[in-house]
Amino acid sequence: MKVFKFGGASIKDAKNIVNLANILKSEGFQDTFLVISAMGKMTNAFEEIVLSYHTNSDDLDEKIHFVKKYHTAILQELFQSSHSIFDKIKTLFEEMNCFFTQNKNSNYDYIYDQIVGFAELISTLIISSYLNDIKITNTWLDARKLIKTNYHFRNAVVNWDLTDDNITKMVTSDSLYITQGFIGGATNTISTTLGREGSDYSAAIFAFCLHAESLTIWKDVPGVLNADPRYFKNTLLLEQISYREALELAFYGASIIHPKTIKPLENKNIPLYVRSFTNIEGKGTLINKNIPISPLTACYTYKANQILISIAAKDFSFMIEHNISHIFKLFTEYKINVNLIQNSAISFSVCIEDPYNEFDNLFKELLKHYEISFHKSVNLISIRHFTEEDIRIVLLSNTILLRQQSNETIQFVVKDTKPHIFSI
Repeated sequence: MKVFKFGGASIKDAKNIVNLANILKSEGFQDTFLVISAMGKMTNAFEEIVLSYHTNSDDLDEKIHFVKKYHTAILQELFQSSHSIFDKIKTLFEEMNCFFTQNKNSNYDYIYDQIVGFAELISTLIISSYLNDIKITNTWLDARKLIKTNYHFRNAVVNWDLTDDNITKMVTSDSLYITQGFIGGATNTISTTLGREGSDYSAAIFAFCLHAESLTIWKDVPGVLNADPRYFKNTLLLEQISYREALELAFYGASIIHPKTIKPLENKNIPLYVRSFTNIEGKGTLINKNIPISPLTACYTYKANQILISIAAKDFSFMIEHNISHIFKLFTEYKINVNLIQNSAISFSVCIEDPYNEFDNLFKELLKHYEISFHKSVNLISIRHFTEEDIRIVLLSNTILLRQQSNETIQFVVKDTKPHIFSI
């Protein structure tokens, strides 16, 4: 079985949904499993709904109307007004409204996971109905009943044994299936999510459990590039890279692949292809085991909106294992992501990101025990397979706050970055 994952950009409107169908016709769709994200920027839109509800904002109805209008416009282009899909989508919105009226839990993360996944449910129902109408027969599956997790809302941990058993029972060969990325379920009534941009990870989970022949992620770029074209000019397509190289790039901030995606594929040696949904003739990038990077070139990654913290003991003593262990325990408690570490005898510097807006609380706690200084809104640039010329490009364009280098990778924490001037 082949697994295909389509992200939001690839299904953002009716034209792109028709294009998805054309890809299936070209690639073949028997023995195929589709994992599909929310349409366009709808995850962001549903996040705004969650925030409005959680803060009792007056604009909740306006936010809901916006996503209804967006999806209705797509429905009207693809279907006759009498089509049953209109009632199915209406029912989903009624379920969401029912949650709002009956919910007694004020925890933001819990509310988030019960609501945001409606974007994926809506998108997959629309696409499944459209494909069935054009004789691409398929079966729609609810990922919340397949991928089982713990109760760690917004970043749930997969119960692999139960998930594997569910998928094996529900999916047979010689058919086309459609399900959602990003979402899972702790129980049949409590939804969870796998982390922002987690649809790639969902696809890898399904590929692993299905012993898939391959996983293809369809993107709006030719494949894996050696740098993010939003920040760097003159990027190159990487024709192939190893799982290890992909994991390194993902860890350092390459947005093309979710960091959790690689390990399930590597465990069963499932090749991963990253291809363009706008150029289906292109080969894209192959990611597989123990293959050299080709072409061999510097690979840049860029993480914006980081925080650089410098921590020292109040008594000017050494920063030793006890201090560092305590600091990392606090990072875990406040859900802080650590992207770079550097320590000296008396200080400890770390570049972090704060996805849950907990830094102010973390800072107050650290201040009880340590001397603290920090820079907000800094950026982390990492270069794999760097040359002196690559280093020069970064040094010319930025104020360097911290630099760290190993044999393969050099990293810079910088401020005053102007990404559009990077020409590599």
